[in-house]
Amino acid sequence: MSLMNATQRNTFFSALHHTYPEPKCELHWTNHFSLLVAIILSAQSTDKSVNKVTEKLFQTADTPEKMLTLGADRLRSYVKSINYFNNKTKSIIHLAEILVEKYNGEVPCDFDTLITLPGVGRKTANVFLNIAFHAPSIGVDTHVFRLCHRLKICTGKTPPEIEAKLNQLVPENLKPDVALALVLHGRYICTARKPLCEKCALYAVCQSDEKKELTDLSTDQISRKALK
Repeated sequence: MSLMNATQRNTFFSALHHTYPEPKCELHWTNHFSLLVAIILSAQSTDKSVNKVTEKLFQTADTPEKMLTLGADRLRSYVKSINYFNNKTKSIIHLAEILVEKYNGEVPCDFDTLITLPGVGRKTANVFLNIAFHAPSIGVDTHVFRLCHRLKICTGKTPPEIEAKLNQLVPENLKPDVALALVLHGRYICTARKPLCEKCALYAVCQSDEKKELTDLSTDQISRKALK
C-alpha cells in the first residue's frame, strides 16, 4: 500500500476540516457522567441505538448517585437492547461506585485517571476528553481505523497504533476535530460497503483504491454539490 505523502496528508486534513468545520458528537448527554456512560454504552453499538435507551435512562439516572439508587437490575432493563448490556451494566454500576467513593461524584478529567475506571479504555477516555473539553485527544473507533487504511492516511494493526500515528501526522490545530470529522465522514459518506463517492466533498483528495470513477461530473462539481 502506498500511503499519502506529507503534502497529500496536509491537503486532506485541511479539506476534512473545511468539510466538517465544527463536527459534533451524535450521542445525547446532559453532564460529564452521562457522557461517559453514553460512550461506554456505544462500544460496538450505534449512537442511534444508544440514544434510544439513554433518552429515558438519563431522565432517571444521570449522576453516579442516581445510578446507584437505580441499581443494576433496573439499569439492565433500560439498556438490554444494547450489545453486551450485561457487561456494560456491571461496568457502569462499578464506575458509579468508584466516582462516589473516590471522586466526590465527579468524573476525573485527566487521561491517566480515566483509563483506571471500569469500562474506560484508551478510546473511551480520548473520546470523552475530546467531546467534554474539545481536547486534542484522538479516539480511534471503527470508522477512524477503517478510513485511515482505506484513504491511506496511515496503517496500523491496532487502534493504539493508529492513534499514535495520527498524533504524529495531524497538525496540532486540527487535532481537536479530526476524530469526530472522520467518524461522521465514515458514517455517512465513506461507508464500509458502498462509499458515496458521488457525494463526497473530499473526492479530489481521496487516495483510496476503492475510489469510484465518476465521469458525469467534474471534481469541482462534485465538491460543490456535496457542500450544498
